[in-house]
Amino acid sequence: MKIVKADKTDLSEILALQHLAYRSEAELLGNFDIPPLKQTLSDLQAEYDKKIFLKAIDDSGAIVGSVRYFSQGDTVYIGKLIVNPAVQGRGIGTSLLIEVEKLCPNKRCELFTSNKSLKNISLYERLGYKIFADKLAAKDLTFVYLEKQRDVSAN
Repeated sequence: MKIVKADKTDLSEILALQHLAYRSEAELLGNFDIPPLKQTLSDLQAEYDKKIFLKAIDDSGAIVGSVRYFSQGDTVYIGKLIVNPAVQGRGIGTSLLIEVEKLCPNKRCELFTSNKSLKNISLYERLGYKIFADKLAAKDLTFVYLEKQRDVSAN
């Protein structure tokens, strides 16, 4: 597996993977009307113009994971960390997050997930992220915000 920057030609495959990956999140929430499942290709293309997309590709060249991020001030905001459900638990999500951290000189990383997404929260905490806030996003939906403070002077 290798991780590289995605380009616009990858977006339809990333969107299909996003819809596949977020199906389990929708089941967990009991709500299939969540934004990641409703996002269209044109929505994703507009987002691509504002964020950096990385993709994890397997030995056959298939995209098996993706993440997107942008920097603002001292913070890098990380979103939509997705891994094909068929290959979850093999370190792909961890590798994508670590790659974002390597590429960004920021002192602070921030991301969020549903408070019901215990596997996601566990992954983030294993990588040094700590919960700093939670916000009610909708009825029966609370987002947990996590951050990681980094000592970039050591780099």
